[in-house]
Amino acid sequence: MTLADLGLFSGVSQHGNFARLKDLIPTRAMAPSSKPSAWQQGAPITLPASYEFDGESRPTEQFLEDTDTAAVLVLIDGVVRYERYLLTGAPDVQWLSMSVTKSFVSALVGIAIEEGHISSIDDAISSYVPVRPGSAYDGVSIRQVLQMSSGAGWNEDYSDPGSDVWRLAAVMAGAGTADDFVATAAAQSEPGTVCRYNSGDTQALGALLTRATGRPLSDYMQEKLCEPLGMESPSYWAVDSAGMEMAFVGLNMTARDLARIGELFRNGGTWQGEQILPAAWVADSVTVASPHLEAGRPWVGGHTIPLGYGYQWWIPSGDRGEFAAIGVYNQFVFVDPASRTTIVKLSANRRYGLSEEESDNREIESVTFLRAIAAHGHAGAVA
Repeated sequence: MTLADLGLFSGVSQHGNFARLKDLIPTRAMAPSSKPSAWQQGAPITLPASYEFDGESRPTEQFLEDTDTAAVLVLIDGVVRYERYLLTGAPDVQWLSMSVTKSFVSALVGIAIEEGHISSIDDAISSYVPVRPGSAYDGVSIRQVLQMSSGAGWNEDYSDPGSDVWRLAAVMAGAGTADDFVATAAAQSEPGTVCRYNSGDTQALGALLTRATGRPLSDYMQEKLCEPLGMESPSYWAVDSAGMEMAFVGLNMTARDLARIGELFRNGGTWQGEQILPAAWVADSVTVASPHLEAGRPWVGGHTIPLGYGYQWWIPSGDRGEFAAIGVYNQFVFVDPASRTTIVKLSANRRYGLSEEESDNREIESVTFLRAIAAHGHAGAVA
């Protein structure tokens, strides 16, 4: 079986699949840390009973049900204050994180630069990754790829079986390899001028990491993130027919372990006193650095989205400093540094991708909901 066989974006219930993907498709395993670090448990808080969206009050429980929520985990000051599982979710379930994977890849790029495997973020990615001359990634900087601004042609419309995201899914099913997809991508716009959400860009970053480090992505992540962050459970990374990790979508992790990437970034790249990731990289990753990256400018499919973009992290509008790793079907690692809050929400919203409408995808509503949790939880923690 492959991802393409799951009936994604068709309205079919997916919570049974997302909880056991490692048993359905080829993956590469990553072991728990040799020194696992359990989260400290704090005084429980509640979720807000409702939240405001689109000019109306909406009940929390209905939203959790409508989006097929499997897990909600809330940490304040690195302490678990709320943890709940529904449907097939559980503390030991490795859930398909979808594009939350992209933010882990971004962290690995930062580490590879710090270690000297990559000379500079402004190097051309084609200096490391073989591509066809004149193709999308020929001469494009790593920075532009990180910012989803490579200029590569891309259509991320999940409701269109002919879109590029579906072509990449077919590659993962054995119709070619991910490296071939990256090497032959076609250019569409001038690099660094348009932020077009492009899973191909992240797959190119995955190719960069494997070429620069000489190691599989999962092997590098095992050493650089799973081990030092004290991962408690095994993790799994889906691979293509050639054994290349699905850098754009393939991580399967527990909610508790997914929260660690949020906490790492919330704390400026430090973990239990150790600098895992350069503080400057963290700051740059969650900063809107150019006008074309500002909220309302990035393109997803055929429409713009009211979120900004950094280095494979989404940045909600406003000056509060929030950032989020977001995956389709409503996967979130949401961080609000001002309230010292990290929230993981794992879901299987069966209406996701049926259209490009917010009423189906509930993506911006989810951000609003998570903001409400952060505000409510902080108020409860202060009280």
